[in-house]
Amino acid sequence: MGKPSDAQEKLLQVAFDLIWNNSYGAVSVDQICERARVNKGSFYHFFPSKADLAVAAYEEHWREKQPELDRIFSPQVSPLERLERWCQYIYDRQKQKAEKYGHVCGCPYASIGVELATQDEKIRAKAEELVERNIRYVESALTEAQRQGLVSIDDPKVAAERVYAVALGMVLHAKVRNDLGPLRQLQPTIMDLIGAKAVAA
Repeated sequence: MGKPSDAQEKLLQVAFDLIWNNSYGAVSVDQICERARVNKGSFYHFFPSKADLAVAAYEEHWREKQPELDRIFSPQVSPLERLERWCQYIYDRQKQKAEKYGHVCGCPYASIGVELATQDEKIRAKAEELVERNIRYVESALTEAQRQGLVSIDDPKVAAERVYAVALGMVLHAKVRNDLGPLRQLQPTIMDLIGAKAVAA
């Protein structure tokens, strides 16, 4: 997907924000168009349906956040520090959104994936794809950490899936409680999970 036009860009940004802050089902095409100040004719010129817009919006969000993940997981940074930075990034993002919207928003990919997993295969597949992209970053750090003897894991891919699942669970816990408190324990929890403290001791 090339660089979107101004109208497309507004629709993509507004759709992502509204869905993340509320839910896919709670957001209508009319609301998206009104917030973006784009008429419905333009909406359907760019996107055949709300589902198509959602898929494109989530892909665009990934495109925007990928440089930050590339920086966090830079090979120039030690592998455990990459994971520490990632945990801090998750906390900071959730804090930023909570301050903006007045409540903890949770993981955008998991939220829409869980909501529509049994209803819309296109959206479910996109959510899964985006989750897998995140997991690959974690796997790259764990692979290097294992090579350096910094962690106690057997299979970096399996360990990365576990790490991501735990992080996702803690983000969900924070959302349900509407409290960022659980995420303050994310970093030590992840380090315990991969045996980083035991190896360092």
